[in-house]
Amino acid sequence: MRYFGRLLTTLAAMLVLSLAPAYAASESGTHAWSSDTLTLRDGPGLAYAVTGEIAADLPIKVLRCEELWCAVDGPGGRGWTSKQYVVFGLTSTDWPGGINPDYPSGGSICFYSGTNFTGTELCMNSGHVIHDLALLGLDNSFSSVKVLGASAAACRDRGFQSYCERIIADQPALDPYLRRALSSIRVY
Repeated sequence: MRYFGRLLTTLAAMLVLSLAPAYAASESGTHAWSSDTLTLRDGPGLAYAVTGEIAADLPIKVLRCEELWCAVDGPGGRGWTSKQYVVFGLTSTDWPGGINPDYPSGGSICFYSGTNFTGTELCMNSGHVIHDLALLGLDNSFSSVKVLGASAAACRDRGFQSYCERIIADQPALDPYLRRALSSIRVY
């Protein structure tokens, strides 16, 4: 009887794994979307063999990027694809998605190392841009933000790459995609 129970458990686990979408294997990575059909390749360039394809407007995970190419994982496989067809963010709309006249501007904004506006703070006025927080020794340091009349574009990677969010209101705890993962900031 024990053998039969273990056999059923093993078969059930195999069935669940076989039904899981291909991209579920990537627990890490940045959430993104395919803005067009993505051709997947063995490496970052046209010289590499085609290994698969991901249809347009599907959620994907970006594992890493180079200047023109990103390694992605999604429903259709894992491989390298052109960065120009990868849209970072929670929706498939190109970021920043146009100008919203309701975005606050002209004030300042403060980022804090702890949640609930505690710990070390970095305050910046409108117009301030930091392309790489690592150069200031502050990469992946912030957990909360207080808005004081401004708004900010905050991105996971240096140079405003990867997942970005427009911050327009206080956040006692930054979005999980940005919390302790912030690398570039532009204050409006």
